[in-house]
Amino acid sequence: MPDRNSMGWMLSEAIETLARAERMHRQFFQLRSLGVAGEPSWEPPIDVLETEREVLVLVALPGVDPSQVDAVIDDGSLVVSGNRILPPELRNAVIHRLELPQGRFERRVPLPAGRYAVRQFAANGCLVFNLTKLA
Repeated sequence: MPDRNSMGWMLSEAIETLARAERMHRQFFQLRSLGVAGEPSWEPPIDVLETEREVLVLVALPGVDPSQVDAVIDDGSLVVSGNRILPPELRNAVIHRLELPQGRFERRVPLPAGRYAVRQFAANGCLVFNLTKLA
C-alpha cells in the first residue's frame, strides 16, 4: 500500500499539470490589445517547422474559410489575420458550450531570415503556409 507522502505527491503533480494546461489554453487563446488593423484580436495556436528547403507554419483555425484569411510577410514575420464568425445557421441555436474563440484573430510569426515563395492550403483544421526558401 502506498504511503501518504507518495499519494500526496501524485495528487500535487496532477493538480499542477492541470493548472499548466489551463495556463497554456489561456495563453494560446488570449485576447491581444491591438493587432495590425488596430482592433482587439485573439491569437490562434501555431506550429513552426523548418527543413533545409522550407519553413512550414501550421495555424489552428478549424471552421475558418481559408479564402477569408489574410496573410502577408511584414518586416521578417508572417502575419496571419481574419475573423472567426459563428455560422449564420447557428446564430439562433442554444449554445451549451463555446470554447473556440470568435471574432478577429491575428498571429505574427517571426521567420528565419531569407526570401520565400509562399503556398497556402488547408489540412485537418489547420491553415498551412509552406514557405519555400529561395536562393
